Amino acid sequence: MKNEQLEDIRILQQECEREGFTLKLNWETLRSRNGVNKNDFLHYDGLKLVGFLGLYDFGNKAEMCGMVHPDYRRQGIFTKLLEEAIRSAVERNYKVILLNSPAQSHSGTEFLKQLPCEFAFSEFQMKWSETELGDYDDAVVRPSRRDDEETEIQLDIQCFHFTKQEAKDYYQRILYEDTLKTMMIEKGGRAVGKIRVDHSGREAWIYGFSILPKYQGKGLGRKALKKVVAEQGQLGYEIFLEVEATNEHALRLYESCGFKTIQRQDYYQYKG
Repeated sequence: MKNEQLEDIRILQQECEREGFTLKLNWETLRSRNGVNKNDFLHYDGLKLVGFLGLYDFGNKAEMCGMVHPDYRRQGIFTKLLEEAIRSAVERNYKVILLNSPAQSHSGTEFLKQLPCEFAFSEFQMKWSETELGDYDDAVVRPSRRDDEETEIQLDIQCFHFTKQEAKDYYQRILYEDTLKTMMIEKGGRAVGKIRVDHSGREAWIYGFSILPKYQGKGLGRKALKKVVAEQGQLGYEIFLEVEATNEHALRLYESCGFKTIQRQDYYQYKG
C-alpha cells in the first residue's frame, strides 16, 4: 500500500475514534501488504478518504474491520466496501469470515445487526502494566531459525487448529515481515513452543503464543512469557496482546503477569 494511502487511513481513523473507541486496523499488517491479493478497500470523496475496510488473513479465516467518516454515514459506502471484500474472501475460499467492531462503537454494532451474521466471541486487548515478574531465569527463549519451520507449523496445527496447508501458507506469509520476530521456547534442548512479537512504533504486540500440548501445564509458557515481556519492557516498548474472552486460562495467565484489559472487540461470523 502506498504511503499516501496509509496516511489517509490514519487520518480517517483519528476522525472515527473521536467517538470514544479504538478500531483494530492491524497497522503492522497494513504496512507490510505485498499486493498479491486485494486486501484493502477504499472510498474517496475527491481527494478525501471517507471509507475504508481491511481484510486480514489468518490461515483458514478472514477478519474484516473498517470505518466510514461520521459525516458520510448512511450513504451506502460501507455496504459497497463490504460487498467487494466479501466477494474477494469467497473467491479465496476462506472457511470463516469474521466481522470486527469495537464493543463501544454504537454505529458499528447497529450496522452489523442488519447483516446476515451472528455474534461469535469477544476479544480483549490487554496492555502490560510494569510489575514484578518473579522467577523466569531458567526459561530458554531464542530467535526462530529456518530449521524450526516444522515445529512452528505443528504449533499452529495443534494449538490453533490450522490445517497442514494453512499452517504452511501462513508460515511462508509472515516469514519476511520486517517488524515481526518469532521466538522459540525450548525444553531440554528441543523447541516446544513459540511466541511472536510484532513491533509498531514504540509498541510491541505479542501473539501466536503456543506450547505443544504434551508440554502444557508445567509452567513453561508462563516463564517464557515473563522473559519476553521483561526483555521488551527493558527495551522501552509498551507491550500489548489480544486474547479471546472464552479462553479463561490464557486470560488468567496474562493477568497474573501484569496485563490489564483496555479494550474489547466483538466478532461476528458472516453467514451470507
